[in-house]
Amino acid sequence: MSLTLIIVIFTSLISYQALNNANLFHSLKHHPYAEHRQGQLYRMVTSGFVHGDLTHLFVNMFVLWNFGEYIEAQFVNHYGLINGRMLFLTAYLAIILLADIPSFISQKDNYGYSAVGASGGTSGIIMMFILLNPWSMLYLFFAIPIPAIIVGVGYLWYSTWASKNQDDRIDHSAHLWGAVAGIVLGLILLPFTLQRFLDKIVEIPFFN
Repeated sequence: MSLTLIIVIFTSLISYQALNNANLFHSLKHHPYAEHRQGQLYRMVTSGFVHGDLTHLFVNMFVLWNFGEYIEAQFVNHYGLINGRMLFLTAYLAIILLADIPSFISQKDNYGYSAVGASGGTSGIIMMFILLNPWSMLYLFFAIPIPAIIVGVGYLWYSTWASKNQDDRIDHSAHLWGAVAGIVLGLILLPFTLQRFLDKIVEIPFFN
């Protein structure tokens, strides 16, 4: 069983329990006010294991399962089974944490602000995949094929715009900074990534 699948199962179990236990849900969610005033910094990681509803959970876990197993394999191939899996887990948790830091800074005095979900983490994993496979086709709404590099650029642009202009209770800031964290950690922890990206980006398939 892959570590990715274990994370998916663990996250699903915790999320399901939290959806049926309000105290558990509120104790794990990202709440910058509590993190700042009460020192509950763990919330910036535990928030990645709870979700707002079953649809939110399903989408994030489907994405993590699809892209995470590929990225996990890259870590294992480069570092070996044990070290690779541990580094993959560390990277995933670090992305969740780094994705929440900007909202912690901006919302630490706002008692009413909170957020949940693994979206920051999954954004980072997707970006690692895009760096390694820029011309792979990703399917918008499971039907419309779009090159991964176009999806990545569009995602970064939209998340940047939405984090400044949207007020729809979605933590677009976490999506943006999770994606950025994924790019940075991918380049650092998988040192072959940059060269592979440069090699592949010039192989524009539409003209070959």
